Amino acid sequence: MRAVVQRVDGASVVVGGETVGEIVGEGLCVLVGVGHEDTPDKAAQLARKLWSVRILESEKSCSDVNAPLLVISQFTLYGDARKGRRPTWNAAAPGDVAEPLVDEVVAQLRALGATVETGRFGADMRISLTNNGPFTVLIEI
Repeated sequence: MRAVVQRVDGASVVVGGETVGEIVGEGLCVLVGVGHEDTPDKAAQLARKLWSVRILESEKSCSDVNAPLLVISQFTLYGDARKGRRPTWNAAAPGDVAEPLVDEVVAQLRALGATVETGRFGADMRISLTNNGPFTVLIEI
């Protein structure tokens, strides 16, 4: 699994003109990609990492300050643009495999006590955020 994690001061996701997920104040906006070899155990491991990674202000984690997370599925994280002019998506898991694993990341975060908002799997989403830092990191499990 891959996650692009941004420290934010607020973020939201809109689908068809409707806000479907929003966090206010300090938190993390997390784009999650799923590969063919990913499992529920990897989803749980990613959730633990997201909850505990110390990238908020003053080297705090979401668990330290009860900061919210906005988790959005993003199959394009497994895009490969090394050859040609058009990326391939061969390394990305198909939707019927990826969606339950993204849902598992969210469920595991909530089980840890996190406040989690989400996008809508497979939808055309508009994501707005204020990157605080800027601070962006890639996490691979």
